[in-house]
Amino acid sequence: MEAFDFYKMCGAGNDFIVADNRDGRVSEADMPLLAKKLCRHRLSVGADGLIFIEKSDVADFSWNFWNLDGSRAEMCGNGARCAARFALLTGIVKNPVMKFSTLAGVIEAEVTDGRVKVRLPDPTEIRWFHPLAVDKGAYNVASVNTGVPHVVVRVDDIASANVLEHGRLIRNHPDYAPAGANVNFVEMLRGDTIKIRTYERGVEGETLACGTGATAAALMAHAVDGRPSPVHVVTASGAVLSIHFRKVKGGFTDVHLEGDARVIYQGRFSPEALD
Repeated sequence: MEAFDFYKMCGAGNDFIVADNRDGRVSEADMPLLAKKLCRHRLSVGADGLIFIEKSDVADFSWNFWNLDGSRAEMCGNGARCAARFALLTGIVKNPVMKFSTLAGVIEAEVTDGRVKVRLPDPTEIRWFHPLAVDKGAYNVASVNTGVPHVVVRVDDIASANVLEHGRLIRNHPDYAPAGANVNFVEMLRGDTIKIRTYERGVEGETLACGTGATAAALMAHAVDGRPSPVHVVTASGAVLSIHFRKVKGGFTDVHLEGDARVIYQGRFSPEALD
């Protein structure tokens, strides 16, 4: 594999390797293995995901997004913000307002300095809180697809939530087969703020943030607790994501995710990064 330049970027604690592949130098067939190799923490570059910017006939650009386990993701809110800022910084787009295509549809983004606001697809597959039987017990969960499927579990104390064990059980529950779902544990704070911890499929563990998960949690906070837009979501990294939305009959529209998109460094990986 020929080495290529990349940006290491971070959105609210999710980190990504982002590269311009509009010349097609990296074939899609090689991308799953590249994601597995390059996203290994400590052994390689290390990241939650690998993003390739591609040409598009319907938008300013498109992306190929790969989780660290080599699986493909339809959408990633924090990754979308990083991709948008990368495209502006590298001259792929000239306008800070842009559109790019994903497996979840065309995403709109607006870059303002180091912050990015992206419009997500209108949520689908909404189910309000209901019991979910797991190993002789039950969780009270809600679910919604905000570009990818999410389950929301309300807890009294986010710090003591068993995110790894319980998240894995719910993520692999038959109700969400075969693709599985991301699992968000949410504590309601006062006012317009909630706290969240997320178990992410594809990473198969807890991450420091999940943009589409924060969005799912914010929408459920409005539905069950009347939290007004925007809802501010405190992630495990400490970064705060702002979720803007409009309630309509049967669901939500005009859903926007706003937060940071930081450049950590620029680099070119060595072939030894793939060993």
